Amino acid sequence: MGTTDGDGKKREIVSLLTSTQIVIHDACKKLGYNEDMVHLLEEPLKSLSVRIPVRMDDGSTKVFSGFRAQHNDALGPTMGGVRFHPRVNEEEVKALSMWMSMKCGIADLPFGGGKGGVVCNPRAMSFGELERLSRGYVRAISQVVGATKDIPAPDMYTNAQIMAWMLDEYSRLRQNDSPGFITGKPLVLGGSEGRERAGAKGVTICIEEAVKRRGIRVKGARVVIQGFGNAGSYIAKFLHDAGAIVIGISDVYGALYDPDGLNINYLLDRRDSFGTVTSLFEGAITNEELLTLDCDILVPAAISNQITAENAHNIRASIVVEAANGPTTLEATTILTEREILLVPDVLAGAGGVTVSYFEWVQNKQGYYWTEEEIAEKLRERLVKSFNEIYELAQTRNVNMRLAAYMVGVRKIAEASLFRGWV
Repeated sequence: MGTTDGDGKKREIVSLLTSTQIVIHDACKKLGYNEDMVHLLEEPLKSLSVRIPVRMDDGSTKVFSGFRAQHNDALGPTMGGVRFHPRVNEEEVKALSMWMSMKCGIADLPFGGGKGGVVCNPRAMSFGELERLSRGYVRAISQVVGATKDIPAPDMYTNAQIMAWMLDEYSRLRQNDSPGFITGKPLVLGGSEGRERAGAKGVTICIEEAVKRRGIRVKGARVVIQGFGNAGSYIAKFLHDAGAIVIGISDVYGALYDPDGLNINYLLDRRDSFGTVTSLFEGAITNEELLTLDCDILVPAAISNQITAENAHNIRASIVVEAANGPTTLEATTILTEREILLVPDVLAGAGGVTVSYFEWVQNKQGYYWTEEEIAEKLRERLVKSFNEIYELAQTRNVNMRLAAYMVGVRKIAEASLFRGWV
């Protein structure tokens, strides 16, 4: 995959898996680990590819491709979401499982990273077809998942209803109630308060900590959010309620901009279930224009490779907080750091979801459930501690925040692997 820079030269954007391996290698080197540790961590320990036959509404049978990767279980069972997306592939799932390991290490959770995906277009499928696909995926991977093996969760284009179907299918296969097999479930089936908003809440907590380091306040800060799906819309709502001025938001069709601030509550009422709203308005700008708006805080909450070497010099935010997976390339990370823009990486800002999934797993095991206020307090405590640890490490070791975050994540996994005698 490539882009053309201003001089007409072709630049290659490194794949998510390769870029992840590069940062893991650098983190291992900074921490003093040898090549054996690099080889252990640069690929998932297990990766499963499956085919899922599904009876469609028109009577035909369509065969879907699915994946599940388990990066490293030295710390404990692996955990990570399942995404339904037409462009998901095995390499991406592997990379995301490695990111989940980093998030678990950063948040000090007793898990390694897992990830799953099914190649499909949920927008073009009926409710019944999605249910049959969800159950078929669980049947295909049932031997490698479970509360003490690998715990799935929601991800892109999956939700509490899909988790409920997967839970029911797994319980039927195992012939017992297994709430701890999966997280992100409906509350009535053992879900946790605050799980749906956990990812956005984690990003918001990181924003609150980042502005302290820059001597500004959330109230009155000008914010641009790329993406208005589950994460982006909740982030917009949380920041708007805290007094921030959200001047720009976007979806797949374009972006909306108002220097005086957008009416977030109105936009939330108008958005559809996939987070699209800009097509309802005239005068939309492009996502490319949105990224370079003059603002205090930029939140990429859409897709990967949005801030690259080509536009990093044009970013006018003081703080960039990654709510999406891999929105900033490694080259762009270096450029932003050199320009003294505070970049809060995805593996830190995105750790809210897996942290509350851990809380849900714990509640399922003990059969006792916390209030939303208790969940919020526990989440804040962990992420504030993680942010400060990573920020101080970046300052002390003179590295960017992404490398510092990986150093924290790698160290936990590496120590567990050494104690187990794997290296």
